[in-house]
Amino acid sequence: MHTIHTVIGVPKISRKVLGQNEECFMIGPLPNGYGVTLGNSLRRVMLSSIPGTRVTGVKIPGVSHEYMTLPGVHDSILDILLNLKSLVIEKSDTGIEWIQISKKKGGIVTGADIKCPAGITIHNPELYITSLDAGFDFSMDIRVEKNVGYASIEDLKRKEEDTAVLIVDANFSPVLNVKYDIQNTRYGEITNLDSLEMTIKTNGIMSPSDVVKFSGKMLESYFALFNEEALQVGGEFIADIRQVIEREKQEVKADLEKETYTPIEIMGLSPRTLNALVNGDILSIEQLTKCTEAKLSSIKGFGKKAMTEVRDALKARGFKLLGDD
Repeated sequence: MHTIHTVIGVPKISRKVLGQNEECFMIGPLPNGYGVTLGNSLRRVMLSSIPGTRVTGVKIPGVSHEYMTLPGVHDSILDILLNLKSLVIEKSDTGIEWIQISKKKGGIVTGADIKCPAGITIHNPELYITSLDAGFDFSMDIRVEKNVGYASIEDLKRKEEDTAVLIVDANFSPVLNVKYDIQNTRYGEITNLDSLEMTIKTNGIMSPSDVVKFSGKMLESYFALFNEEALQVGGEFIADIRQVIEREKQEVKADLEKETYTPIEIMGLSPRTLNALVNGDILSIEQLTKCTEAKLSSIKGFGKKAMTEVRDALKARGFKLLGDD
């Protein structure tokens, strides 16, 4: 990380749920310019490299091209293909599989009418596909594929040998939209820092949080290629993130200890007992509760009467010595 993080600390990430499958992530503070660096890199990965499943082809008996219409079917073949592009499909395995629709009565055809094998789930069964006249039999085979990126009709046609398949172009990413915004922020007197806000919306197959994790891992795998031997070129200008995190943990621990410091003077102990504890460098109730009977007995001037007095005072406040039952 940038050496400035030894001063401003590790960037903090917070998350806000905006709606179903939509979240906003806030990351900061960041060095000047790093908001764009991270935001643009993550956005490119999210839109191009997250795996997803889409319809890539359809076979309908008696249909040779997408501009045809069928008697008894209220929608054109082209409209049916466009509707199928909106199917939200979860598929456990990579590669190509076929799912089917077979409806032998009139009415509306939806995603719920699709018969799927094990490992494939339709997440929007209410999706309208077409509607049929009464007494009309309709069947259709739908090719689904799990992949990444975008596959054009030309690319898919080059790989398809069956001329009866109507090709459907596909954007496989489950990410529907990503936008980021850079805000100015400050840390003390440092005023030229960045704060990155990323809003991510998915189709529900992968959560926005998982999309962020996947994208970070993807970028990490590429950046590792440039540093296979763990070389530290100009290492004095690169902050060791592990040291920064450890330092912050110690600072938090110190702050907590300060916040929970309760002076023993408020316990109402006798002057003799109080002076013995102070001379033994036991200055707070928190320190006292971490003492054993043996440790207190080793303090000069601390006898059995003082031990009983301390135990009674601690018990009145709901505490006890370390090792007491």
